[in-house]
Amino acid sequence: MNIYLTSVMVELVSSPMHDAIPPNGWRGSPELWIDAAQAALLECGVEGVKIQPLAKALDLSRTSFYWFFKDREELLAALLRRWREKNTGNLVRQTEAYAETVAEAMLNVTDCWLNSELFDARFEFAVRSWALQSDAVRDEVQHADAERLEALTAMLVRFGTDPALAEVRARTTYLTQIGYISMQTCEDLATRMARIPSYVEIFSGQPPEPREMARFHARHGYVPA
Repeated sequence: MNIYLTSVMVELVSSPMHDAIPPNGWRGSPELWIDAAQAALLECGVEGVKIQPLAKALDLSRTSFYWFFKDREELLAALLRRWREKNTGNLVRQTEAYAETVAEAMLNVTDCWLNSELFDARFEFAVRSWALQSDAVRDEVQHADAERLEALTAMLVRFGTDPALAEVRARTTYLTQIGYISMQTCEDLATRMARIPSYVEIFSGQPPEPREMARFHARHGYVPA
């Protein structure tokens, strides 16, 4: 057991809050606390990510938090790391996924915009709002933007697009989607699906083949009218 956990245990035993620890010893888990922090961020912004309200929401003692995180800042860092690993990591992986054509490659990226398991738009909006209040988070967001744009550009270049044009198309692709998120645009699925072939052609320079759209529709459980 490390020195930090040892010191926390001593404090708990001697603290009047010691009897607040659940009798079964359950203190949650790091993921549980991060889940709660993410829910608070989405609902209330970063100001809502505070230890005591999270403990109350989880029905755990406040001191349980310190078994997993040194302080609130460490929890916020873990929350930011989750955002980075999910949204940036998955977007980059989608640019690297197998595709026969550049249009199909762009459809792989478009999966991110329709599947919150790949790319969480609400989480993205919340982190970008947080960045308005924190220089450190703003730097993280700017780094993520650069990494995502680089991955999109590399994908287009891989399919033979001139590098200068690839950069412009990558920016057009990315800024369009960030615009959707920032404006909190709502479209029903049928409307979005109807627009996707044209988006793909603008973003990649090549219209998707019917068979490519059919595969895309199938993996999103969409049946055209």
